[in-house]
Amino acid sequence: MDYFSYPLDTKTLLRKKIAIKKELREQDIVWTEKRVAVLGGSTTNEIVDQLELALLYYGIKAKFYQSEYGKFWEDAMFGNEILDSFCPDIIFIHTSWRNILRYPEIKNSSEEVSDMLKDEFARYETMWAALKSKFSCPIIQNNFDRPNYRLMGNRDIWDHRGRSNYIFNLNSMLYDYAKSQSSFYINDIDYIAQEYGLAQWSDSVYWNMYKYACPMNAIPYVSFSVANIIKSIFGKNKKLLALDLDNTLWGGVVGDDGVEGIKIGSEIPKGQVFYEFQRYCKDLQQIGVVLAVDSKNDEENALSGLNHPDGVLKPEDFVSIKANWNTKDQNLREISEELSLGMDSFVFADDNPAEREIVSKQLPMVSVPAMDGAEKYIQILDRSGYFEVTGISDEDLSKTSQYKARAEAKTAQASFGNYEEYLESLEMRAEITGFEPISIQRVAQLTNKSNQFNLTTLRCSEDDIRRMQDSQNYICLCGRLIDKFADNGIVTVVSGEIMGDALHIRLWLMSCRVLKRGLEDLMMNVLLEKARDRGIKRVYGYYYPTSKNNMVKDFYENVGFTLEKENADGSTIWLLDVLSYVPKLTTIECKSDT
Repeated sequence: MDYFSYPLDTKTLLRKKIAIKKELREQDIVWTEKRVAVLGGSTTNEIVDQLELALLYYGIKAKFYQSEYGKFWEDAMFGNEILDSFCPDIIFIHTSWRNILRYPEIKNSSEEVSDMLKDEFARYETMWAALKSKFSCPIIQNNFDRPNYRLMGNRDIWDHRGRSNYIFNLNSMLYDYAKSQSSFYINDIDYIAQEYGLAQWSDSVYWNMYKYACPMNAIPYVSFSVANIIKSIFGKNKKLLALDLDNTLWGGVVGDDGVEGIKIGSEIPKGQVFYEFQRYCKDLQQIGVVLAVDSKNDEENALSGLNHPDGVLKPEDFVSIKANWNTKDQNLREISEELSLGMDSFVFADDNPAEREIVSKQLPMVSVPAMDGAEKYIQILDRSGYFEVTGISDEDLSKTSQYKARAEAKTAQASFGNYEEYLESLEMRAEITGFEPISIQRVAQLTNKSNQFNLTTLRCSEDDIRRMQDSQNYICLCGRLIDKFADNGIVTVVSGEIMGDALHIRLWLMSCRVLKRGLEDLMMNVLLEKARDRGIKRVYGYYYPTSKNNMVKDFYENVGFTLEKENADGSTIWLLDVLSYVPKLTTIECKSDT
């Protein structure tokens, strides 16, 4: 059922979309439900159909609003009752080069062209501002692809009157805007067009006949690209890349050929492709992806291969190295346990189709791309969108060290007979603050990634987090935990809405990597202290069950709340009298700046 591995099977996706939709909707998962408004400068029917499939593949069940053909501007600026009542969670503006109002003419001066650019950009900027003001949700905007001719030939790309140059400069203005805004994202159809092939992309028959901005077979790629942005916004990215070694990270079998016989590096025939793949994998660490080894090998041979002088990846680049003769699915289970990381966030890369088949059968939640042909490894992983980036926090830059520290802490725990002694040995310090500007991105990221310790399952954009922090009716807290192994970064978030003399906890979550260390008790202590300072007499807690958060079902009971109501769906409401609360003891030294 993996219809969205690269390269996409576009013919099947287009011809069997109804059957595929039925199959995807029958998945036994807890769906994330979202409303997506598609405002189009061209026909968007097939775009929406394919986007729905791609989002279902990512566990997102979407409802859609579509503007009438070419009415993206009117809907954005003037609205209508249907769109206004739809209240979108995401807006996607599907435009192309044909939706630019004016292009330079040969008679135009450089100054005139500059004014045209400013006017065209202002038109879009005004539209984005109107949408943001009304709906306060993330906006995805296509950049502009290249037109289907170059009036001046090669000069078109650099002359100020060239359409190609004009579009290049307009795109640059879009990118500068995206840098300055939160919750605004670019869907790079210019890149998609180039990868698809400009000659085929520019075939105007689809525009002339159906008013589609690209060929029919390219539409799944456009929709898949948009879906990757959306699933990244809502925390459905993959987190860990588990790599085989022999003929995956290097050519040959290190156990048979010896470290001197494996192919890696530019000086060895067929070694360059493996060198470049290792470089790509190492670069993934810069965007928060963690690496692990899952290989059938003697550990000594594996380490010698990883220490090859021409290799890029070294043993210290991996959070876990499983080089043994266990089955690879068993190794993945152990890695998941060591790191407290769900296997639905794993990608498994192996050149051996038999090993891939076993992992796919045993662990269907793990993504297993078809790594056929070393020269395609980078392209396969990159185009599959597993690690789409919509934001990079400071914590992302240190993911490898954080997960290594988690594994070290688990190892250390085994040497203590008493759990309290173990917690004391961690020398933990917490820094608890409000949602400060520097932490907004990380807080929003956590709300979209944390699933196990997540009481209300509320997913928030950066704008949502800012609104809470800026409101006098909210108490907002986030906590950073530091121990002797690592700075774990911001790992817990609480937000409560003040209504009269009561506080309603709308958001409470914590990263699974610091579970059961007492940080939840410390956060409750600080929250109740802030509540008392604000004259709050009662605190209401809410629990909404999912397939993953059963571990916090009894959280409020354990910290002294009384059950007020239990609904048929398993959701519960809890109540605590503020004056009766007795602060919990923890082994964490606390610094609070709220």
